[in-house]
Amino acid sequence: MNKIKNTENTRREMLAGMGLATLGLIGLNSIWDKLGNNAATNTWNGETDTLFPNVTLYTHEGEAVRFYDDLIRDKVVAINMMYAQCGDTCPKTTANLREVQRLLGKRAGRDVFMYSITLQPELDTPKVLKHYADNFGIKENWKFLTGTADDIELLRRRLGFFDYEAELDAVKDNHTGMVRIGNATLNRWSMAPSLADPAQIMATINHLDPKAIHTFHSNYI
Repeated sequence: MNKIKNTENTRREMLAGMGLATLGLIGLNSIWDKLGNNAATNTWNGETDTLFPNVTLYTHEGEAVRFYDDLIRDKVVAINMMYAQCGDTCPKTTANLREVQRLLGKRAGRDVFMYSITLQPELDTPKVLKHYADNFGIKENWKFLTGTADDIELLRRRLGFFDYEAELDAVKDNHTGMVRIGNATLNRWSMAPSLADPAQIMATINHLDPKAIHTFHSNYI
């Protein structure tokens, strides 16, 4: 009995220590195992549609956008989930991804598009998200997004930011530790821990972006 109890405690400690770097892998790998890594379409509302629903979201600048048509279609994207009242993980993630944006240089908003989607849409209005972005000195070409609770929940699951264990899935912080990186044109998708070295995140982006010039990052600045 003690051995079983100690094993369970060790597992929970590992999950807590690794954060979404573990949980995200579970969720993302599970959803893509079911949908297929190369699946470009599926049935949605009785019709053949893209993998991602075309719901309406609102940027931190108050602009209404369609998730697939305006944000994903024909683009290389890096997407994470966050919320303004998040504790340590979200501020650290935002600061780390800000460095990724710096490394992207002129490619940001031209070749690669960065999106942060709130996990707390009932509180994170465009005004709140703008205040959050301004506090971190976020430059243009990085959109912070909110929408209805149902649409955000749908996107969270379609993007793979979930866990099959209800207890773990209910903790918002468990969904803030990964970055979903994809090339919608080629239908190639990957992921990276959001607190990984920015150069490693860049390597994942470059791997999915055929326009990338694989030289020292100063050439991008």
